[in-house]
Amino acid sequence: MTTTLPTAELAPPAKRVPAGAGKRRRKRHSTPLTIAMLAVLAYFLLPLLWLLVASTKSTQDLFNTFGLWFSHAPQLLTNVKATFTQDDGVFVHWLLNTVMYAGVSSVGAALLAAAGGYGFAKFRFRGDRVAFNLVVGAVMVPATALAIPTYLLFAKAGLVNTPWSVILPSLVNPFGLYLMRVYAEDAVPDSILEAARIDGAGEARIFFRIVLRLLGPGLVTVLLFTLVATWNNYFLPLIMLNNPNLYPVTVGLSSWAAQAQNGGAGSSSDMLALVVTGSLISIVPLVVAFLMLQRYWQSGLASGGVKQ
Repeated sequence: MTTTLPTAELAPPAKRVPAGAGKRRRKRHSTPLTIAMLAVLAYFLLPLLWLLVASTKSTQDLFNTFGLWFSHAPQLLTNVKATFTQDDGVFVHWLLNTVMYAGVSSVGAALLAAAGGYGFAKFRFRGDRVAFNLVVGAVMVPATALAIPTYLLFAKAGLVNTPWSVILPSLVNPFGLYLMRVYAEDAVPDSILEAARIDGAGEARIFFRIVLRLLGPGLVTVLLFTLVATWNNYFLPLIMLNNPNLYPVTVGLSSWAAQAQNGGAGSSSDMLALVVTGSLISIVPLVVAFLMLQRYWQSGLASGGVKQ
C-alpha cells in the first residue's frame, strides 16, 4: 500500500536568516568602485581647486610656486579689485552682458522646448514623426558647424554686432526639445487635458496654466543646460561681436589673455592674474543658479520614480 505524504512534509526546511544580515548587506562596499568614484571626484574638483588657489597669486607667483598651494603673499582681494577696475571697469560690462545673454536665452529656450515637446507628445499631425526625426538628427550636428552659416544669415539681416546675434541662435535647443517631448509623455496625463477642454479651456490656457506646472522639473533641466551652454559659449560671440562693450566674459577674458601674451598697449604685468581671477568670478553665478534651482530638479526626479 502506497502512502502519500503531505506536501508540507516534502518541502525542505526554510533557512533561517541571521538577525542583522540585511544591515550587514547594506553596509558592504566595493573598494574598486570607491577608488573610481574618488578619481572622478578629483577629476572635477582639482581644476576648481587650482583656480581658487591661482586667483590668490600674482602673475610671478603663478609661474614660481606650486600650482595647488598658496603663495607666501596671497592677494585675492587685490586681484578681485584690480579685475573690476581694469580698463575702466569693463569686466562689469562683460559680466552683465553674460547674465543678459544667458538669462534670456535659457528662459526662452526652455519655453520653446516645452511648447515643442508638449506638441510632439500630445498632438498628432501629418508629418509629426518626420519632423521629430529631424529634431533628433539636429542633436548630432555640432554648433561650430553652424556658426559660419549663422553669421552669414545674421549679416544679411543686419543683426551682427548686436545682442540678438548671440541670443537668437541660443534659443534653438534640439536636445531640450527632445528631452521635453520624452518627459511630457508621462508627466502630462491625457485625462487632465480632456477635463480642461471639457471645462472650456483653450489650448493656450491649458499650456500656460496646467502643462507648464507639470513640466516644471524638465523645464528647469533644460534651463540649466542652456544657461551653462550660453554662459560658456565662446565661438559664437567671437565671430558675431566686434564691440568690446558687447563681449561676454569668455571673449573678454580671452582678449585680456591675448594682451598679456602679446604685451599690447595698456597690458600690465599682472594681467594673467586678472584673467585667472576673472575666471573664478565668472563661475560664481553658475554655482548660485544651480544651488537655487536644484531643489526643483531633485523633487521632480523623486516624484517621477513613484507610480500612482
